[in-house]
Amino acid sequence: MSIARLAWDIGGAHVKLAAFGRDGRLKAVRIAACPVWKGAEHLHEAMRTLRAEFPPGIPSAATMTAELADLWPDRHAGVVGTAAILIEELAGAPLALFAGPEGFVPAEEAAAHAATIASANWYATAAVLAHLLPEGILLDIGSTTADLIPFGCGRVAARGFSDAERLASNELIYSGAVRTPVMALATEAPFGGRWVPMMAELYATSADIHRLTGDLPEAADLHPSADGGPKTAEASARRLLRMVGEDLTPSNLGAARALARHLAEAQLHRLSRALDCVASGMESEPGLLVGAGVGRFLAARLAERRAMAYLDLADVLTDDAALSSDAADCAPAVAVGLLAAALTPA
Repeated sequence: MSIARLAWDIGGAHVKLAAFGRDGRLKAVRIAACPVWKGAEHLHEAMRTLRAEFPPGIPSAATMTAELADLWPDRHAGVVGTAAILIEELAGAPLALFAGPEGFVPAEEAAAHAATIASANWYATAAVLAHLLPEGILLDIGSTTADLIPFGCGRVAARGFSDAERLASNELIYSGAVRTPVMALATEAPFGGRWVPMMAELYATSADIHRLTGDLPEAADLHPSADGGPKTAEASARRLLRMVGEDLTPSNLGAARALARHLAEAQLHRLSRALDCVASGMESEPGLLVGAGVGRFLAARLAERRAMAYLDLADVLTDDAALSSDAADCAPAVAVGLLAAALTPA
């Protein structure tokens, strides 16, 4: 496999890597769990493992959200620290960092561009779409968060850029398909003919919900479960029932599935409210929803209920059927690679 460029999305929970050939086509997509909050050594290890598959010296482009991890005292320090790890692990190979509307900057200048480098991965995906499609909203639902990004007329039309601005404009929602604590989705839920308050404990996550509904993609859940236990329907039911103070028995597995359906609807409702908010700021009613991320099954469901046209990003980023789903799961990494190639002189 002849690789000409690597593109990285350095997250706070995963590292994603896209590899491109000399013909500009996507050749490989890789992902590794990476609990950055536990220490910088986890980022070193994840990068080293993914990088080892490819020859040394290949130019890289990177975007990041790892600067948000509480490993760092603030976001500026996180950008500088993450950039330093990238430089070390790439061992002197050319490296450019994505800085949103500023384009790409040398990794050595990370400190001077920290505000635009920080958490700009969403901008990369939306920028690619803005050059390919007339207008719409990108809904990228990952393991931890959801990005809702309007685009049109060849530009990213987001109202906010920083995390604080995007949270305030509902363009960033801390609700994902895998790692979101169930207690963040609802304060109470129906069980046994009553509305039961949810326990404010990390007993279960959204992965348990979507595993029980049958929607969770097989390779989406890379981190340990809330209790460190198995990732089976039975184990998910046991964890979810703890949220309402119940134990799993042979007779209440069906009730656990019903609870999961209710909580999945609660999450979908939160995303629907955010979509309404984002759409209300656009000049015209958006007719297209583009789904990305491991939780894009939720985006497809929203589009169907609203009679919106739906486009799976798996059908956009590559024409290689073997890579399309992984490319949509790791959209910012692929997008950064495409943008870097477009801006690099031949």
